[in-house]
Amino acid sequence: MLGPVILAASRSDKMRRFISAAPGTKQVVDRFIAGETVDQVVPIVVDAAGKGLEVTLDVVGEDITTPAQAEAARDAYLELIERLKALDLGPRADMSVKLSMFGQALENGHELALANVRPVVEAADAIGTTVTLDAEDHTTLDSMFAIHEELRKDFPQTGCVIQSYLFRTEADARRLAAAGSRVRIVKGAYKEPASVAYQDKAEIDKAYVRITRILMEGEGYPMIGSHDPRLIAIAQELGRQAGRKLDEYEFQMLYGIRSDEHVRLAAEGHRMRVYTAYGTDWYGYFMRRLAEKPANLLFFGRSILTKG
Repeated sequence: MLGPVILAASRSDKMRRFISAAPGTKQVVDRFIAGETVDQVVPIVVDAAGKGLEVTLDVVGEDITTPAQAEAARDAYLELIERLKALDLGPRADMSVKLSMFGQALENGHELALANVRPVVEAADAIGTTVTLDAEDHTTLDSMFAIHEELRKDFPQTGCVIQSYLFRTEADARRLAAAGSRVRIVKGAYKEPASVAYQDKAEIDKAYVRITRILMEGEGYPMIGSHDPRLIAIAQELGRQAGRKLDEYEFQMLYGIRSDEHVRLAAEGHRMRVYTAYGTDWYGYFMRRLAEKPANLLFFGRSILTKG
């Protein structure tokens, strides 16, 4: 399987340099990354709103090594929120944040990440939008969930992400499926050991369905992160069985993938949110997109061959 190999490469500085220099890289990166600056991403939010879509915005970057970098990440989100406020786009755009980018892995990282993310949550709330804490590798999750719980005391609409490939996630879903919660379910895109995660795609999909059922039958707000037509159809049926209206859950898909499906689901009356990443530190995010789907890797390979 190529997926684990690609995920391992996502942490390799040597592979980062090689991929960044490859002739076809920019063509593929542009498919998944909306731009490098706020000026480039804001028109995409405007365009999405015009199509009846919502977005969640991710300033890409992770594995920072200094408190100053963590503060820069905080400031990048605050700049984004100010731009959305000026254009009255707050209600259309959730923020997705990775706590590793806010200093979670540094000394006293839990407290540092909480201190850096709180101003972002406050600023987002002030313009009528929300923040969702992305899930990263399993070693970070206890800290992420604790920060999520702390933020929800003052900002109860703060969301979080759970990953179906982890054994722990069904228990996490039952705990999180409470009134007022916002929970995004994804399959997972980090290299995890067999001691904590399913390795077989069929088992991951089965867990995804079980967890989606828990969320749909709970009292919170499920966010279904998937491009898989079968899982989307199952989620729709589980929502119907749970008596949910179409605006009582939402679908989320990545920018640049199945764009026609984004519009189709919105036209059916579903809330459809596009996960839109931007920024210069794109490598880790880009490599996980390649690992998730073989077609993405084939597309990248063809681009290198045709550009070389």
